[in-house]
Amino acid sequence: MKPINDAHVARPGLAVVEIAAADDATAFALQDLLAAHCAIAPADRTTRDPGEPGVRLRCYLDLHQQPDA
Repeated sequence: MKPINDAHVARPGLAVVEIAAADDATAFALQDLLAAHCAIAPADRTTRDPGEPGVRLRCYLDLHQQPDA
């Protein structure tokens, strides 16, 4: 994954969440749970690291905004 950009955590309430899961379905289910509680910039795909188990997903949260309805 690319390094985290300073703008993604420039102020309190902004966060970057990296999810490690066994499969795509689990990673996206967790992302959906997060989206129910705060505004997120969701990931549209997971990544796999050679030699590492499972998949990775990164999404960006803004705790100051309400989730999209």
